[in-house]
Amino acid sequence: MKSVYDVLMERGYIEQITHEEEVKALLEKERVTFYIGFDPTADSLHLGHFIQIMVMMHMQNAGHRPIALIGGGTAKIGDPSGKTDMRKMLTPETIVENGNALQKQMEKYLNLDGENGFVANNAKWLDELKYIPFIREIGSKFSVNRMLTAECFKQRLEKGLSFLEFNYMIMQAYDFLELNRELGCQMQLGGNDQWSNIIAGVDLVRRMESNQVYGLTFKLLLTSDGKKMGKTESGAIWMDPEKTSPYELFQYLRNIEDADVENCLKLLTFLPMDEVRELSALEGSEINRAKEVLAYEFTKIVHGEEAAEQSLETARSLFSNGTKNENMPTTEMKTELFEAGMGILDVMLEIGLIPSKGEGRRLIQQNGVAINDSVVTDFARTLDISDFESGDVVIRKGKKVFHRIKLI
Repeated sequence: MKSVYDVLMERGYIEQITHEEEVKALLEKERVTFYIGFDPTADSLHLGHFIQIMVMMHMQNAGHRPIALIGGGTAKIGDPSGKTDMRKMLTPETIVENGNALQKQMEKYLNLDGENGFVANNAKWLDELKYIPFIREIGSKFSVNRMLTAECFKQRLEKGLSFLEFNYMIMQAYDFLELNRELGCQMQLGGNDQWSNIIAGVDLVRRMESNQVYGLTFKLLLTSDGKKMGKTESGAIWMDPEKTSPYELFQYLRNIEDADVENCLKLLTFLPMDEVRELSALEGSEINRAKEVLAYEFTKIVHGEEAAEQSLETARSLFSNGTKNENMPTTEMKTELFEAGMGILDVMLEIGLIPSKGEGRRLIQQNGVAINDSVVTDFARTLDISDFESGDVVIRKGKKVFHRIKLI
């Protein structure tokens, strides 16, 4: 039977590791307690976060113990990693609310019962720190020269790095120390942009406790041309069904580029690798079958089998005949808006189908917009009451994006 290390390596998660042979042996022979941190900068996980969740699920399925660390303290500072500008400051109340929402979501995917897995919040120790004792005890273990060579800081030095953000690495390293002391945490995992912070934590635990701990990073979810996945014209792809419906999540993955199919099947599903390779080898229009499997499997992990079945059924009915369906993304609008007629570009802007009227005109020029299966050819086309059959209308953007408007 493969160890979880071999599984993670084969599926392409692992990017960097501090002590490869030691970690490999540790994961094969011991029950390892590990942690991943999530700063509550929003009230939902998004698609990019789900690589971390998948790794935690793989690890827990192999018998290891995850600590989901909510960054209630570090969110008050803001991680400069991968950012060109300082993060927006959130109120303490918002941070608490967001943290509670993230914990509730993670409990859907992980067993965090206090024995097989844990939830912790670094506000518990960071909020109580006294500045002078902390700087004397912990700050003295950090070299500013070495910190400035870290990638997360180098990117920001040109534009300006605040002293507030400069503390982030020390705070994250201190988290590892606290979790090692309190829960015997032996490993910190994170996205590849966290490498510098993770190394700092490994070093601090060694200096303070003389304990050997380990760090491992995994791939960020990127497209084949190096862009972060999970961003659309209307915003991020969220795991909260109120923010991104199961159908929208399904459609996002159903419509990815052919070149991204294999990577997503490996990272975002639990399908056996033989099946992943078989699906990834499909060519031409056949690759759409692999995309459908990917969308179904991931929607099932996030929202359950029923939501995945409904999304699949909706997508198939739309691809076959454009049929209106209750599971389609829907916006309710007041009837009076359409009594005198409302321009198609205004409507599409209002429901978030386009980011600008310029983009809408470009789509119409390319015959990329339809109202109830009738292609729009005139920028000045308006929607009025006569377009609403049984009180609703379907707008299609491109070949695969459908949105229903319902009159109220």
